[in-house]
Amino acid sequence: MPEMIMMDAEERMEQTLLALHKEFTTVRSGRANPKMLERVNVDYYGVQTPINQVASVSVPEATQIYIKPYDKSLVSKIERAIFAANIGVTPTNDGIGIRINLPPLTEENRRESVKVIHKMAEDAKVAIRNVRRDAIMDFKKKEKDKEITEDDLHFYQDETQKLTDKFIERIDGIFRDKEKDIMSL
Repeated sequence: MPEMIMMDAEERMEQTLLALHKEFTTVRSGRANPKMLERVNVDYYGVQTPINQVASVSVPEATQIYIKPYDKSLVSKIERAIFAANIGVTPTNDGIGIRINLPPLTEENRRESVKVIHKMAEDAKVAIRNVRRDAIMDFKKKEKDKEITEDDLHFYQDETQKLTDKFIERIDGIFRDKEKDIMSL
């Protein structure tokens, strides 16, 4: 039974890592990336719908994103949604689709992006620590209910801490890689 708690904790930590990867893809790093628009939702007949479900999003050039809606009546709604999302870009409507030209990142913008990803990484670390706390509480409850011994409790607490340290280290590595990507010219 304690092994199940450890497996659950590891799975939850892995999910936190995946969520962090997904969040990092929405941060601009100098090159055009369609994932920048993942948080943009368009009003599609009264329903807030992700932009990639109502349009094809492509990258024709390294500094440009092109959005071609499946329904031409959505062009102006997509344009408004991008403005409302406040992602730091200005869409250009060409009648058929939306073109987004990404200006080169300034040093100040790069530093701001690093601050954003640092906060994301810290939030992920907090989530990992919360998983650790939950697992240790479960082990203490098992020990209180006499399902495991006190020695087992200490063993599983140590194993949970080792698992936590491993995931925190992975988060730091992911953060350093993304920071290097953002800061490189």
